Formats: sequence, structure tokens, C-alpha cells
Amino acid sequence: MPAFAANLSMLFTEADFMDRFRLAREAGFTGVEYLFPYEWPEEDLKRELESHGLTQVLFNLPPGNWAAGERGIACLPDRVEEFEAGVDHAIRYARSLGCRQVNCLAGIRPNTLDESVAWQTLVDNVGHAAVRFEDEGMTLCLEAINSRVDIPGFFLDTSARVMQLIETVDADNVKLQYDLYHMQIMEGDLIRSVECLLPWIGHVQFADNPGRHEPGTGEINFRNVFAALDRLGYGGWVGAEYRPRGSTTESLDWFRNGA
Repeated sequence: MPAFAANLSMLFTEADFMDRFRLAREAGFTGVEYLFPYEWPEEDLKRELESHGLTQVLFNLPPGNWAAGERGIACLPDRVEEFEAGVDHAIRYARSLGCRQVNCLAGIRPNTLDESVAWQTLVDNVGHAAVRFEDEGMTLCLEAINSRVDIPGFFLDTSARVMQLIETVDADNVKLQYDLYHMQIMEGDLIRSVECLLPWIGHVQFADNPGRHEPGTGEINFRNVFAALDRLGYGGWVGAEYRPRGSTTESLDWFRNGA
């Protein structure tokens, strides 16, 4: 089976955030990820990781004003300075936490913003971030998020769109973050897609569809998908980024029973 990481922004939410590290380790996870680390001191997060023998697998670049509905600022030409400052901020956290990968959220393109301007801004920002991350020996991931259900208007909503960006930026440390849930909604044909995209995939995440709940609650055959990741030789982490229908512990049968 793949190496699974618990997404602490969605799992173990019955407990305070700092307690979720312990709960993840007790459940059998050896890696964790979450949306953003920035509201907690680096030393506190590092202590929890080290205390429970956990690897910090991934987090996202600062997204702008998340509470106000922003979902990344990388495509916004009037936010370039903020984006670059966010890259530096993320690198400081990644260094402290021993995290080797950070995900970039492209953002939502306003209707008033020309698509070509948004695209060039995204290319330039990702290129800047790629150089900064390369200097640190780190990988920058780019995620396609479905625009049908979760984030209407998200600028990168298909794997083909992300691959176009990766090819344009042309940096060895820029990878695709492939989320099975989002791509099931937008594209389907998951196993064939993973097989074709595997050389560019830096991280995998999952939830079942519909509902974004745990495996076994929707249409995705996770036993087959996870087996395919093994068969294809995927060596990265697979992040459990779903919303449990009940308690997190009750939702982990897929993990206890090998999906």
C-alpha cells in the first residue's frame, strides 16, 4: 500500500489542532499534511512532529484572505509582491518543519481580469517560486481543483491545464499535485490518467465522490486505485484529505483494512 498522510485540516477535527498530531500517530499514520501552518508558531508544530515521529509532508503557500473566499493569489497581477512574500514565509516554515514540498494554489480569476494576463502572472509567479524552492532543495506542487462543485472559477481545474503550466515554466522541481477527488469530478479515468502523468506527479490526495468523504462512501474504487499506484511505482505520499461522515476513527476502515 502507499504511504498515507493524514490531512489534519480535515481529519481528527473532534480535537484541538495541536492534539491531532498525536491522534494521527495513534491511528497509524507516519506523515501529516494540512492546509496552512501560519497561524501556529513554527517551534510548536516542530515539537508535535518530533514528539510523535511524524513527517511533515505538505502544506500550501499563503492563499490570500481565505476567510473572505480567496483561494490563492498566484494568478492575480495586483498581488505579486504579496505572493513573493508568501513564498519566503512558506520557505521559513518548510525549513523549520523539514517539509520538502509546498503546494501553490493558483486562485480564482476575477471576471474583470483578462485570462491571458492571469495566465502570464501565474507563469511568472510559479517561475519565481520554483527558483526560490530550488535554492532550498524543495519541490513546488501545483494542484488542479474542480470548478464544478468546490471552487467555481478556480484557474487551474484540470490536470491538462496544470501540465501546460509545468511545461511552460520548465523547472525540474515543479510537480503536479494530483487529487483523485477533484479529478474524478473533472475528468474521471483515474488510473489511466495517473499512469500517463506519473513522471510529473509529486503528491497525491484523495476523497471519495460525491460528498468528499472517506473511501467506500462514493463511486471511486480505491482498492484498485491504490493498487495501481503501487504497481506503477509511485513512491510519494498519499494524503487523506476527506471530510469524515462521522468521527475520524469510524472513517478509517479503509486504512485499517487496506482500503
